[in-house]
Amino acid sequence: MASPPPPPVDKIDSATLLNALKAFGRGDFSVRLPLNWLGMAGKVADTFNDIAEMNERLASELDRLNRVVGQQGKITQRASAAEMTGGWVDCIGSVNSLIDDLVSPTHETARVIGAVAKGDLSQSMILQADGRRLEGEFLRTAMIVNSMVDQLSSFASEVTRVVREVGTEGKLGGQAKVRRVAGTWKDLTDSVNSMAGNLADPPCCLRQSHVRRNVRRGRAGSPLPPV
Repeated sequence: MASPPPPPVDKIDSATLLNALKAFGRGDFSVRLPLNWLGMAGKVADTFNDIAEMNERLASELDRLNRVVGQQGKITQRASAAEMTGGWVDCIGSVNSLIDDLVSPTHETARVIGAVAKGDLSQSMILQADGRRLEGEFLRTAMIVNSMVDQLSSFASEVTRVVREVGTEGKLGGQAKVRRVAGTWKDLTDSVNSMAGNLADPPCCLRQSHVRRNVRRGRAGSPLPPV
C-alpha cells in the first residue's frame, strides 16, 4: 500500500533548503525541493526546482553533443535551446558557435586534402572564417596543409618539365629545381635529377648512338666502343 503524501507545509524548512543548495553546488542537478510547500515557501521551491531542471537539461544536452559530435563525428548536430530563455539561450548559442568554429577548419582541411587525393593541386585552405583571420592552431594547421600542397604542386610541375624536356624534346641535362625541399621530397627530387643526369651522360649517349647505328646497318652484334 502506497504511503500517504506528506502534509502541506507553509514554512521553508531551512535544513532541507540548505541540503538542496549544497547538492546543487556540487553539481547534482537532480536535486529537488518538496512539492508540498505552500505560499512563499512553495514559490521558493518551484523556482529552485525550475533552475535545477534547466541546469539538468543543459548538462544532458552538452553530454549529448559530446557523444554525437566529439565521439561519433556527427558535426552537423547542434544543441537545442527549446523552452529556454535569456542567458540559457545565450549559453546554448555560445556552445553552437564553438562547434561551428571548430567544424569550419575541419571542412576546409577535408576539402583540400580531398582535392589532392583526386590530383587537383590547385586548391589551398582559406585563412579566414566568417570574415575573421584564422588564429592559433587553426592557422598553423592551415599553413601546414597549404605548404604540403605547394610542395606537391612544385614537385609535380618540375618532374613534368624535366620529363618533357628530356623525354620529349631531347634536351638532355635538365634538372628539377624544387625550392625548400627536405626529407623524402629532396630524395625524390635527387632521384629524378640523377635519372636525368644518367641519360645525359656522354659515354652513355655515345654507346646508345653506336648501337642504333649498327642496328640500322645490320650489325647488331658489333662490339661497343670503349667508354
